[in-house]
Amino acid sequence: MFLGTFPMRLDEKHRLILPAKYRPDLGQGLVMTRGQERCVYVFPQPAFEQVVTNLNAAPLSNRAARDYARMLLSGAQDEIPDKQGRVTVSPLLRNYANLTREVSVLGVGERLEIWDAGMWAEQQAAAEQPFADRDGDIVPGVF
Repeated sequence: MFLGTFPMRLDEKHRLILPAKYRPDLGQGLVMTRGQERCVYVFPQPAFEQVVTNLNAAPLSNRAARDYARMLLSGAQDEIPDKQGRVTVSPLLRNYANLTREVSVLGVGERLEIWDAGMWAEQQAAAEQPFADRDGDIVPGVF
């Protein structure tokens, strides 16, 4: 499980050093792709394969499912981190997520998210008060 927030930097070759504690989980391969709210999702290869299996279970006649699959899969890149735990973030994903040099890497359960540091600060500031004020079922049957 991926947890926590890690301030990181992209180097001049647009490589990201993965947080050390997660390198064993990602060392055999990972997939980076477009995420919601203009971030980059990072999945271990097996977890991404499960996402694709779930997408393929949707009826082909469902336009929303087709559109979602197109965006998720057409932006995907598979990577194997180098010996230093670095991966290159493609121009497509950097542009999509407005990534600059300073990024925040978030552990979000089954995946990591890469955010432009400024955009993450804005997202977090906007979400903190509603999070603190929540009552009732957020996710029915879970919370």
